[in-house]
Amino acid sequence: MTTSALHRALTDQGDPVLRPLPAPAAELLLACAAPPRLAAHLRAVHDVAAQLLDWLAERYPRLAVNPVAVLFGAATHDIGKIEHPAELSGPGSRHESAGHRLLLSYGVGEEFARFAGSHANWDHPEASTEELLVSLADKIWKGARVPDLEQLVVERLAAAGDEQPWQAFLALDDVVGRIAEDADARLAFQARYPTVAG
Repeated sequence: MTTSALHRALTDQGDPVLRPLPAPAAELLLACAAPPRLAAHLRAVHDVAAQLLDWLAERYPRLAVNPVAVLFGAATHDIGKIEHPAELSGPGSRHESAGHRLLLSYGVGEEFARFAGSHANWDHPEASTEELLVSLADKIWKGARVPDLEQLVVERLAAAGDEQPWQAFLALDDVVGRIAEDADARLAFQARYPTVAG
């Protein structure tokens, strides 16, 4: 049964307004009776990913990226915390493989399930642009800056924009800084919801 807190986490607008999750992701969270704080966190990261994609479409239209995969990945990257709720408020990585398995068990294809297992391993050599963007959104939502991760994104942007890396760095730095300005509001939105379902 859906709790009112989970429903609110999935539907409250927030301030600034957070976009709703893709319907399949929201339905999965409801089916699993996810902790409300997890839903709030996924909304925050998903909204940041959407902002990045909007910016990329305008600034780097030649960047090869699957926006549907990025949005679904951002909306489900921590879904394994349903099985490991202690990792909602503390450290841990058990949720990564658990989330990947959970998504596959619900019929989600590998192209979309992979983000649950890869979002913390952005530095692996075969990381896709989509994986880098989900990982970046998972940092920016709370105002965190990870120079090595951002440098990997800069390399993709410079190649797609046919520009020097320093130009891509300045462009990315500007948008990340702007998005990070709302980090406190996103953190407050997440903190309003309990870490346990029910």
